[in-house]
Amino acid sequence: MRILYIFPLLLIANGLLSQGSSLPLGSNTYHILDRLEIKTGLPTPYHSTLKGYTRGDATQYALSVDTATGIELSALDREDLRYIFLDNSEWLGQAINCTTLAGRREAAAGGLTQMQASMADPRFALSKKPILKYFYQTPANFFDVNDKHFHIRVNPMLNFSIAHSVDDTQPVFHNQRGLEVRGGVDDRIYFYMNILESQSRFPDYVNNYIGKYNAVPGAGLYKSYKSSILDIDQGFDYLNGQGYLGFNVTQHVGFQFGYGRNFLGNGYRSLLLSDFAQNYLYLKLNWRVWRFHYQNLFAELTPNAFSRRGGDVIKPKKYMAAHHFSFRLLPNLELGFYEVVVFSRNNQFELQYLNPVILYRLVEHGLGSPDNVLIGLEGKWDLWKRFQLYGQLMLDEFKFNELVTDNQGWWANKYGIQAGIKYIDALGVDHLDVQLEYNTVRPYTYTHGDSSANYSHYNQSLAHPLGANFREWVALMQYQPAKNWIINARLISGTFGEDGTDQNWGGNILLPNITREQEYGNEIGQGITTQTLLAGLDVSYRLAHNLFLDFNYFYRRQDSDDDNRDNKTQYIGGGIRINMARQRFDF
Repeated sequence: MRILYIFPLLLIANGLLSQGSSLPLGSNTYHILDRLEIKTGLPTPYHSTLKGYTRGDATQYALSVDTATGIELSALDREDLRYIFLDNSEWLGQAINCTTLAGRREAAAGGLTQMQASMADPRFALSKKPILKYFYQTPANFFDVNDKHFHIRVNPMLNFSIAHSVDDTQPVFHNQRGLEVRGGVDDRIYFYMNILESQSRFPDYVNNYIGKYNAVPGAGLYKSYKSSILDIDQGFDYLNGQGYLGFNVTQHVGFQFGYGRNFLGNGYRSLLLSDFAQNYLYLKLNWRVWRFHYQNLFAELTPNAFSRRGGDVIKPKKYMAAHHFSFRLLPNLELGFYEVVVFSRNNQFELQYLNPVILYRLVEHGLGSPDNVLIGLEGKWDLWKRFQLYGQLMLDEFKFNELVTDNQGWWANKYGIQAGIKYIDALGVDHLDVQLEYNTVRPYTYTHGDSSANYSHYNQSLAHPLGANFREWVALMQYQPAKNWIINARLISGTFGEDGTDQNWGGNILLPNITREQEYGNEIGQGITTQTLLAGLDVSYRLAHNLFLDFNYFYRRQDSDDDNRDNKTQYIGGGIRINMARQRFDF
């Protein structure tokens, strides 16, 4: 019977605008939007915790900043806005027909579509010298079509980098090539896809991770790779891709179905849901009304990785159901609640979790409490048009008396905490932005008695790369001295506990927590205590839109109570990128 309620919504949706495909996770556009929100104090049409933002929302906000009065923007701020307009030109029509209901009605009455309105906007730029008339007609796109009822963007993807590694005869190497396509139909349906072929040779600490978890971070099936030209015999070859179809049911309700990743949070890390793991199949529902944004996420996950067995084995399945409710209490203050359940049902989804509004803890109790339910709180607060405070609290399991009244390190007091601050235009220097973040997660957090219900996918954490049983400090700096130069520096210090042979001290979230070492006396860093210090410097020069020349320096030192696990990595190199974010393995 519920389907009957959908048809009226479909009818009244005519003439309303789709919000387009999502900005790629890792794109520098997120940093631009973040600093503009802090600097201007203007509220965004999206809730920043829920990434990726749609291109329509990002462009709508950039337009509101560009047309606002009484706001001082620097020349570099204007260049940032211009970058967003070039990168999302199909959504410039919102300046005419999307900012008010009256404007939308006026545009619909005149038969003006989103694409027509975009092309009529003076910010819509055409290339002065297209290649062979058909390619790069606009500065941001290799090939595009701008029809009245249809638009499409086709772009190449490339990330080629090579670095000399100290104390290693073989280089650190990435050769990634691909293609991405995005588009929309009738201002209501949108789609996106990319495919990326990769050959990589990683530093030793990443190879150690792959050997331990049988998984390449962020990838699925892989095979070995060798190159006589580059003298590489310890590399990896893997193919990956994303794709989804979206539909706006009404102005305030929409869904997206596809294969990819999501991110929850305002920090460099997320303790709720990060983009560290491999892509997964998902259905995402968004409900946005007034100051509320409610999101449902249903996903099919893989509990194990069988990377070396070839592609002819059907992998077992597990499932995730999550919802996030955020509320904009003030224009500069957002608070959110997150609940997620991970479960395994012999490759069958538990239909009771499809209820989009009920608390999953209630469903779990009704089923006999067999599943892994986690809840989280998060928020951010912009202050004085210079600072942003943000944080997260992840609660896996705890008892008040064991945690507060009589705290003796009970194993099931499982939680994680994040606290961070951002400071834009630091010390009065335009586009000098710094960020400081602290993350800590108790032992055995994200684990479950049934190892298939842990908070992971393809043997990779769905939250922090270190899993659990750690504390970490992150310091970041981004400086843009001129419009084509971007300098990023980071310093990350971590302490975590590793397992000895046949031990489970709570850091490896893939292990069932019934194999824990002790009931009480558990503390962060227990087991084989390990400390890491990571430093990185990235310098990029933009030759053309989304075409970068890169220079990078990387250093990582690992000191363990077990001297055999000590490790040091140091390399320097460079490369070229087209329509891709930097690939980092900061753990």
